Amino acid sequence: MKHSPWNWINPELTELQTTTLLKYKAGEEQLSALFGLKKGFTVTKCCNRNWEKEMAPGKKGILERLNAGEVVIGDGGFVFALEKRGYVKAGPWTPESAVTHPEAVRQLHREFLRAGANVMQTFTFYASDDKLENRGQNLKLTGVQINEAACDLAREVANEGDALVAGGVCQTPSYLSCKSETEVKAIFKKQLDVFLKKNVDFLIAEYFEHVEEAEWAVKVLKTSGKPVAACMCIGPDGDMHGISPGECAVRLVKAGAQIVGVNCHFDPMTCVKAVKMMKEGVEKAGLKAHYMVQPLAYHTPDCSCQGFIDLPEFPFGLEPRILTRWDMHKYAREAFNAGIRFIGGCCGFEPYHIRAVAEELATERGCLPAASEKHGNWGAGLEMHTKPWVRARARRDYWETLKPASGRPLCPSLSLPDGWGVTKGHTDLLQQKEATSKDQLKQLFDRTKNQ
Repeated sequence: MKHSPWNWINPELTELQTTTLLKYKAGEEQLSALFGLKKGFTVTKCCNRNWEKEMAPGKKGILERLNAGEVVIGDGGFVFALEKRGYVKAGPWTPESAVTHPEAVRQLHREFLRAGANVMQTFTFYASDDKLENRGQNLKLTGVQINEAACDLAREVANEGDALVAGGVCQTPSYLSCKSETEVKAIFKKQLDVFLKKNVDFLIAEYFEHVEEAEWAVKVLKTSGKPVAACMCIGPDGDMHGISPGECAVRLVKAGAQIVGVNCHFDPMTCVKAVKMMKEGVEKAGLKAHYMVQPLAYHTPDCSCQGFIDLPEFPFGLEPRILTRWDMHKYAREAFNAGIRFIGGCCGFEPYHIRAVAEELATERGCLPAASEKHGNWGAGLEMHTKPWVRARARRDYWETLKPASGRPLCPSLSLPDGWGVTKGHTDLLQQKEATSKDQLKQLFDRTKNQ
């Protein structure tokens, strides 16, 4: 007898029986009680990716979903996650593992898909040739090779579920080094050519500290005819030249972006605040857009305008700042209530964080992610623990109000950012193909001592 994809809920249900239950909206009280969801909730095909393929022969595009008011869940931070797993080098942060270790990239895509993400971003962060050659990197791989491999991996996994593929570009060393608009746009165009060849579903220009460069990227991506999203890595103070989030958003929409928002550099609540400011600016200008947010999974209340990069803990000592899965429930609800419908994560976000976002918004989405099979809502699985004091934690009010200790009594709760107050156009930010020399490092070390 063939069992149901939902046999983790009731092992006795066959696939036919479950299909019948769902078709006639029967048995939902049991499922709703299990997950604490509203009456009338339907556990849908999202719970099983193979069944989902059979049930949904055609996928809706990103704008079709957002125009219908659907919640779109992004994936998490590939660069940090793969660095921790041993496939990305901290410093250059380049994605050559899409070619050298495709199994690692594929597996992470699958974990985010299982956690509820329905956008698979190509692992093409810093995959431009100027970044791949920066400061002695000297990779044996080209940007085209890496971008093509990343597109193939994202598409392979997206086809295992109801997910879309987003081709991504980000800020460039060339812009920081004051190269011309024509030169910088040519870099984006080279990546776009690969995305068009691989027929990604939509495009994202993300991680831009300067709205001018983001505008250039959007204008290049817009020539594709595909939907374009644009994210700044800014907080409420605006970009690195002090341009407000509202003005940044207006400029990006006018450049051609249909979706605008922020990613990286700041914690979830700070990013949501910045997107609210973007939304206000766009509406005040009489324009229309959809909104997205993909923040850090780290608490950053002490950050300056450049975000977590200025923290002394960046990048190897950030673990004490990590958000819990329960923090992610609050983030997801805050983002949704702010009118943001494309909600994901960036650096520090692991699949369990994305699962928490998907579970918080399960009622709005009409489904739970497959990974909820192994996660009782609000700690419900702890009812099976051997120790009674742990079983006593199987309740929402415990986890929702818990203030986790760090276990580090001698550590401060906040840090003093290191930012040197420089940005594009300053000699300190001029990039080079040659490796950083010992003399250059000594100058930096000495300068740090004198700060």
